[in-house]
Amino acid sequence: MSRSHSGVLAPIGGLFLFAVATGYLMSLLPLSLPTLGMSGTMAAWLASALYGGLLLGALGVEPLIRWMGHRRALLLSLLVLSLTVAVMAALHRPELWLAMRLLAGMATAGVFVVVESWLLLVEDERQRAARLGIYMAALYGGNALGQLMINVLGFEGAWPMLAVMALMLLAALPPLLAGGSAPMPLTEEQSGSSCSPLCVKVPALLGCLISGLVLGPLYGLMPVYLHQQVMVSELTGVMMALLILGGMAVQPLGSWLSARFSKTLLLSLFSLAGAMAVVVLILASSPLEFGLGMLLLGAAAFVLYPIAISQACEGATSGQIVRITQLMLLSYSLGSVSGPLLAQGGQRLNMGLIQYLGVIFLATALYMLAAALRRTSAVVEPPAGME
Repeated sequence: MSRSHSGVLAPIGGLFLFAVATGYLMSLLPLSLPTLGMSGTMAAWLASALYGGLLLGALGVEPLIRWMGHRRALLLSLLVLSLTVAVMAALHRPELWLAMRLLAGMATAGVFVVVESWLLLVEDERQRAARLGIYMAALYGGNALGQLMINVLGFEGAWPMLAVMALMLLAALPPLLAGGSAPMPLTEEQSGSSCSPLCVKVPALLGCLISGLVLGPLYGLMPVYLHQQVMVSELTGVMMALLILGGMAVQPLGSWLSARFSKTLLLSLFSLAGAMAVVVLILASSPLEFGLGMLLLGAAAFVLYPIAISQACEGATSGQIVRITQLMLLSYSLGSVSGPLLAQGGQRLNMGLIQYLGVIFLATALYMLAAALRRTSAVVEPPAGME
């Protein structure tokens, strides 16, 4: 096997198993709260604690990578995640769970930035796009498989938590065995290659922010929402799997379109598709129609981040990739922290989770469309004196 292929398989293998574990855990935690004597409102706080940790982790992961290298930083992140699951399985205290989810979020930031920068540290733009597509497919495919584990192992008793912990530990094996495939440590010159928010296109930053505002509630609150819907209450795991499979299936199309069309326009079109998915879910009268709405919702929600990060990395040098992925994760985390609380707060305005998603998608579609049209008019308009 070539170094190039092993350099992809090591982080992707670890990421896939990590995604299976986190996909299962995201549905497991909110559903298990009543059985453990905790309030159902803890679901939003647990989701926000995770993404708060993601935000804190995004601020500090770059120095960790410079100090330890990609492989060791990934191993440390996975081991910390395993530890948080073990503590939560042993002690069922709300304040301790919040602390563990905060720590898990910091470790998750390490996983994301390490794997993304590991895969994107190549100079060829096409190779970056191909690797990003593989990354997204592994992440969403693993998440979908994890959601289905709800129907296999359930959400009661000790076995579900033990299964998550075992998967986290297994995820450490591919990078552990890939000693020679990790990227070379960044040089001082590369480490000094800075990239502030000013050097990244505004639609790219906003795309990651909106992705967080959408995916935070989808991961943290959607399982509870589905469980409360009489029509699909027995199909929670299946519906969550359809949501993520929709995101996985659209990745090749998203990569193909982003190489040929304006990424800002694509962010608008996929956001409009998300608003249409919300309409389908509201009007659905059967599990089949609801499932189709979940597929479309996943396709719209999960494609925003890869399009945005691809837009941010246009023309970037390898020395800037770690900083850009860190910055994009920071923007995503800000949205992810706010999203679950905003969605839950919307109930005071008689706006449920689905209506909240519709508002976010529609507002994003209109803004990105206006931004794309402004950019088009700026390109087409001739310079002064040339009419």
